[in-house]
Amino acid sequence: MTKPTVGRVVHYVSYGTPGGEYGSECRAAVITEVCQDEQASDESCVALAVLNPTGLFFNEHVCHNDDKTGGSWHWPEGS
Repeated sequence: MTKPTVGRVVHYVSYGTPGGEYGSECRAAVITEVCQDEQASDESCVALAVLNPTGLFFNEHVCHNDDKTGGSWHWPEGS
């Protein structure tokens, strides 16, 4: 896996709504920090600035997951 670094563009996977009105979606995000503390066992945990159509969302301790699980991040396809 490519090493995540600050400033790289990745995809954040939103959770969607519990009732299913809105599904899980990939959103553009920028890595703002690579977590290196007791909560992160490796460098796949990052902090993100997520670019939503309606505004910005900031999230810490987001883990990498190629299965595109809600609340995770992955590299854009073709990267």
